[in-house]
Amino acid sequence: MPALACCVDAAHTPPGYAFPAGDSSLPFPVPCLPGVPLSTTSIHAAAASENSSGHWSPSLSAALYKIDGWGAPYFSVNSSGNVSARPYGTDTLPHQEIDLLKIVKRVSDPKWAGGLGLQLPLIVRLPDVLKNRLESLQSAFDFAIQSQAYEAHYQGVYPVKCNQDRFVVEDIVRFGSPFRFGLEAGSKPELLLAMNCLCKGNPEALLICNGFKDVEYISLALIARKLSLKTVIVLEQEEEIDLVIEMSKKMSVRPVVGVRAKLRTKHSGHFGSTSGEKGKFGLTTTQILRVVKKLEQAGMLDCFQLLHFHIGSQIPSTALLSDGASEAAQIYCELVRLGARMQVIDIGGGLGIDYDGSKSGDSDLSVAYGLEEYALAVVQAVKFVCDRKNVKHPVICSESGRAIVSHHSILIFEAMSSSSTSANAASMTSYEMQYYLSRLTEDARADYRNLTASVIRGEHEACLLYADQLKQSCVDQFKEGNIGMEQLAAVDALCELFYKTFGASDPVRTYHVNLSLFTSIPDFWGIGQLFPIVPIHRLDQRPSARGILSDLTCDSDGKIDKFIGGESSLPLHEIEGGGAGGNGGKYYLGMFLGGAYEEALGGIHNLFGGPSVVRVSQSDGPYSFSVTQAVSGPSCGDVLRVMQYEPELMFETLKHRVEEYCHHDEDSDDSDGDHRMGSIATVANCLASYFHNMPYLVAPCSATGMNNSDFYYCNDDDYNAAADTSAGEDEK
Repeated sequence: MPALACCVDAAHTPPGYAFPAGDSSLPFPVPCLPGVPLSTTSIHAAAASENSSGHWSPSLSAALYKIDGWGAPYFSVNSSGNVSARPYGTDTLPHQEIDLLKIVKRVSDPKWAGGLGLQLPLIVRLPDVLKNRLESLQSAFDFAIQSQAYEAHYQGVYPVKCNQDRFVVEDIVRFGSPFRFGLEAGSKPELLLAMNCLCKGNPEALLICNGFKDVEYISLALIARKLSLKTVIVLEQEEEIDLVIEMSKKMSVRPVVGVRAKLRTKHSGHFGSTSGEKGKFGLTTTQILRVVKKLEQAGMLDCFQLLHFHIGSQIPSTALLSDGASEAAQIYCELVRLGARMQVIDIGGGLGIDYDGSKSGDSDLSVAYGLEEYALAVVQAVKFVCDRKNVKHPVICSESGRAIVSHHSILIFEAMSSSSTSANAASMTSYEMQYYLSRLTEDARADYRNLTASVIRGEHEACLLYADQLKQSCVDQFKEGNIGMEQLAAVDALCELFYKTFGASDPVRTYHVNLSLFTSIPDFWGIGQLFPIVPIHRLDQRPSARGILSDLTCDSDGKIDKFIGGESSLPLHEIEGGGAGGNGGKYYLGMFLGGAYEEALGGIHNLFGGPSVVRVSQSDGPYSFSVTQAVSGPSCGDVLRVMQYEPELMFETLKHRVEEYCHHDEDSDDSDGDHRMGSIATVANCLASYFHNMPYLVAPCSATGMNNSDFYYCNDDDYNAAADTSAGEDEK
């Protein structure tokens, strides 16, 4: 960055100020305050010196980004300064940790270099983490049941609405089979996929049918019952019982029925809006009594076997949880007294996770308990009420989705470039600035003289005020056509220099990331949900900047300017060599704990499709991991097809246009034999490739990603054999 000239004539320069050499009717003051360098070059040099002078380490980065808080026990920073996944939680051995940067390299490297040729953004799924979450939840309840001498067992269900991806649901059914872990569905398509997956699951696993129901939904649930799936139809509306009775008689199927109770216990946080008497779902005690009466009249009271409640997601404390569980247990015991053959109490969702690492019960982003405390609170509350009423302990079921799938998925994306207002000061030398300033209008020159006088008098507030006034005056003059663009740029550069010198310049940069916020992080845009976002590498270096993230969309809401810990910017590193767009070093960021809801909620705003997806398992091979599934993100043609366009017909239309307007290029002389971009074949092939490629930015010199038709899949053993045939990977 060019420095401002600092040739000073002591006989003519006021003390404490430097003027550039050269003849000019306007002085050019550069503040020389104590401890402040004389030039922009020295300013940046001092900043660089400060950043490099103190020791920095991966542990300091872990503390800075609170990774040991929200990431434990699944994420940490390794000695290389990269984020590592710990697939088995606290039981993970050092050699089993998976370096996320190595995953990105293996996945994004071209195939000829041993990679998979996938394009970012990228979702990395870790099924080992998913398995560990299921095992940890089951272990927490098993311990609570054993320690409290509870006389029934726990068996959970996974609400597929959290993430309906086939491989996620199939993994949960497979990993949960030893625990009789089941599924919960809230719509007909979800019920169909749950039925299909549970055909391969434990025959004792529950299939909970929630959500509003019509005749088709109830008929489908009864078919599931006929197929020997342990299906429970949970009533959300009182009228649904009439349909259940009618359809079960027509189909000659004995149903199992549950009700969702509207508890008085209310969760006052953002995620508790469906709780309380005025909640969206469930039946009041009066309505539950009417259901009991209708079932009794139909001779089906023995079919009433489950009580369900849900007081909201992200329950902040075990005190609120115990209150809700106690109230529900009272209703359960009353239903037993009324003759229902009750067996299961379903406590719904609500098991929260700590998004910001604060372990606080006063925030929607955190919870003040762990799995063990959660399970113990539920078991104690239900046992106490049932023992007092002399009622047999029910099976405890929970619908914990967020807590199961959030940790296993990481969204990784690249920062392509960064920008800030300080770029104004770097755009011209002091001599250029002086030249253009000397040609300002008289009004602007008057503002400049006021600015100069306030600088000489050391009036900092007045200096900033006059700088703002000068800048606005020149903007007005530019709009009227009285000054040129070079003069306006010179004023911008001068004012920015003063802002920076006096600490009034906005130090926050904008990092442009290869991502669509609306597609990949819709909860941030829709409900203000915050997720941990950190660089996945260079964490052995001190971050030298602060930034917000701006995505690729044209929407002004397509930015992330709020972060965990109440921060409005994120500590970040300089993008080396100008970023991917400047053929420099790549800078990767990861969003964590986003495995629930984000994929299902994401749309195609600006026709950006979803990211590429890889499934990565821990392996004892040379890289500590194996990629067992890889799918390229949707192509431009795919997202166009979603909006009812027909890419094949679109291509034919454009191809005919090429043939009509590019024929003259075929007739032109091409003596050197080079391929002409204007030729019909070249243009047509180029157009065809665009339909097949992803909508996201492609860095220069990078390999083209797989077409959407490409799909890579193998099991863990097959991958290790295939990996031996590929080129070696850089282990740095």
